[in-house]
Amino acid sequence: MTPTTSSLEFRDALPNAGALLGLDLGTQTIGTAFCDAGWRIASPGKTIKRGKFGADKALMEDLIRERSITGIVIGLPLNMDGSEGPRAQSSRAYARNLAVLGLPILLWDERWSTSSAERGLIEQDMSRAKRATRIDSAAAAVILQGAIDALARRMF
Repeated sequence: MTPTTSSLEFRDALPNAGALLGLDLGTQTIGTAFCDAGWRIASPGKTIKRGKFGADKALMEDLIRERSITGIVIGLPLNMDGSEGPRAQSSRAYARNLAVLGLPILLWDERWSTSSAERGLIEQDMSRAKRATRIDSAAAAVILQGAIDALARRMF
């Protein structure tokens, strides 16, 4: 399946529910997050140091196997006016490359994910140094939560 920005197309391509993997793609790291099979809550995973795509893909395959993942949600960093810049194009290319895994892929608007994740970590009274190591996975959880909220709303 070709990566899509349509939550309806994504949902239709998924089996009935199933755990999802959320990704926040940075230039040096990839934040991961996971949700339960019922699409209720997204939780931050680990932050992976980004390498060559082959190494990244192998890590994703391990996560997919370990967690019985049925679909992937990737943050799409749109500009504030909704247009796409180089970072969005990079995310689209990464999603196209991940399509070889054979799972449905949803590209989800992530415009406010990092600032929302940062606020959440600050509210937890987390130090600046600790926030720096967790921001990408926290942002991945924000991205994934937004997607599963939209998916769940359309299920009922």
